[in-house]
Amino acid sequence: MAPITHSPITRSRVHCDQSIRSPKLAQFPTISPAQIMLSMASLPPVHALFDLNVAVTGRPLAEMKRLGQPPRILTKEEQEKMRRSCRLAREVLDIAASHIRPGITTDEIDEIVHNATIERTSLFHAPSFALLNRSAVRSINEVICHGIPDQRKLREGDIINIDVSLYFEGYHADLNATYPVGEISEDDKKLIRTSRTCLDEAIKICKPGALIRDIGKVIEPIARANGCSSVRTFTGHGINNLFHCSAPNVPHYAKNKAVGTMKPGMVFTIEPMINFGSNWADVHWPDNWTATTVDGKKSAQFEETLLITETGVEVLTAGKPFELP
Repeated sequence: MAPITHSPITRSRVHCDQSIRSPKLAQFPTISPAQIMLSMASLPPVHALFDLNVAVTGRPLAEMKRLGQPPRILTKEEQEKMRRSCRLAREVLDIAASHIRPGITTDEIDEIVHNATIERTSLFHAPSFALLNRSAVRSINEVICHGIPDQRKLREGDIINIDVSLYFEGYHADLNATYPVGEISEDDKKLIRTSRTCLDEAIKICKPGALIRDIGKVIEPIARANGCSSVRTFTGHGINNLFHCSAPNVPHYAKNKAVGTMKPGMVFTIEPMINFGSNWADVHWPDNWTATTVDGKKSAQFEETLLITETGVEVLTAGKPFELP
């Protein structure tokens, strides 16, 4: 697709109506389901490349055409473009994380992500999420993934996951992390540490010849040993000039049936979602997007984009060593 220069855009701000709650979701006290009301707010112009199929329809048509095809092996030039995109995504996530505090709204964090992304002459990317006119997802407490930014203020004791997907020079980056809001409970600290450990230990086995299915074999025992469970509904994925590639598909639980071995030049994400307690199942809110735990217990997640090298693995989205206050 030829480069496209966008004129200044106006983005809808999406707010949760705190007065509307499905009886089925009454057990979830911290966040309302995304029954949306729209108001308008102007944002800076976007000058970037973007797949208009996603921007306009929310359907990643290019990705759909590659369903069933083997994982792409990137050239050295393509790998370098992935590095640049991933470095920018890490910068954006770290900027957003620096603003986490009690009292800030997830809408405000979303705008921070939006501005930081545009300043880097790149564009956020989340299929279907584009239709909601949001820059990225913010998942609080029992929300496993795909939480929609709104006017809810963060509270002392919350945990929040920020997921950044960025598109730069034709290549995508994807990463996320879970953070405490002020002082959190010991159980929440354990959950966050367990989630990070699951990811770090899974990364350690990545190298040429390693089996994709063994990633889940590493993750699930760690989660179980810490009184947690690994969500099975969502997986890691291939990523390159397309955002969500069906190959490789990376489950985060043991005894999965993922096919394929890791090869130099292959790029994919590992992103285990770890629930507190033994229930790994999820339920979707009426927005058909936000996924939460079925029992209202909290969930944490970390994600990195990885490149398989000739000798091992390179974490393209790597940041500073993880430390929990």
